[in-house]
This record gives sequence, structure tokens and C-alpha cells, in this order.
Amino acid sequence: KFNEYFMLPAPGIKTLAEKKLVGNRIRMCLAENKTPVLWKNFMPRRHEIANGVDNNLFSMQVYDKGFNINELNLQTQFDKWALREVSDFNSVPESMETFTLPGGLYAVFHYKGDASNAPAVFRYIFGTWIPSSGYLIDDRPHFEILGEKYKRDDPGSEEEIWIPIRKRD
Repeated sequence: KFNEYFMLPAPGIKTLAEKKLVGNRIRMCLAENKTPVLWKNFMPRRHEIANGVDNNLFSMQVYDKGFNINELNLQTQFDKWALREVSDFNSVPESMETFTLPGGLYAVFHYKGDASNAPAVFRYIFGTWIPSSGYLIDDRPHFEILGEKYKRDDPGSEEEIWIPIRKRD
């Protein structure tokens, strides 16, 4: 079982207020994972983003409208974003884009570990936790907040995984 091998506490259920974000995106699928290229281009320029709310970074996945997460496979195309939250869109660096993250209900998982466990973590969230939770996946962006305790490729790294949810009818 998942929790015998990984420390993934039960999620908090939080209502997120709308957020303004600025950053870069790339269209990709899991079979052709372009995440490292996205972040390699974004990280040197992240400080150009004016009016940052804090130093947290957002790694966001935006699936096509109406997409069923249970149909996700290695060929499924989606937009992957590297972002920073801002107070306004008054100053956007050249070649970066704005994104308004809609508010709503989220299951927030605190994950500790490196990225090598990500497939198992998400299999647990979507295959075990969601079906037994009383919630359904909502059609909004999924994201991770990479804060001060995030350290790429470090087993002691920490991040928050935000999964959009809605109550079952």
C-alpha cells in the first residue's frame, strides 16, 4: 500500500481565493516531459516578475476543458506552467504570460520527498484518496506550491500538492 512506503498525511480541505500569476508555459505530454526545459528557462528570469506576493513558485497543470483525469495517459496533452503569484498584472516581463487562477475548493497534500515518487503519489491521490473521499475532481488547474522548503531532487524536499475538488452530488 502507498502509505506503508511514503509519508503523505491526509489532505487539508481549503478554499482558495482567486490568484493572479505570471510565468511561462509549455504544451506537453508525460511521454515527452518538457518540465525541465520549462523550469530551466523560467528560473533565471523569475526575479524579473514585479509585484510578487511572496517567493513561492507554482508548478501548474492545466488540462483541456472537460478532461477526465481518469483518462490521463502518457500521450495526453496539457499546458504545464512555471509561475509566481503577483498582486497585479501591471508589469509583465517580455515573453511571459498572465494567468488568473480561479478560486475554489482544493484538497491540499503536504508532500515530503523527491520527484522520483511523484507517479506513486499521484496514483494514490487519484486512485485511492479521491474515490474514498466524498469528493470529485473539479475542472480547474492542478498545481504544486514550491516554497522555501522545496529543494529540487532532495529527499528532504517539501511541497504542497493542490488538487481541485468538488463535493459529490
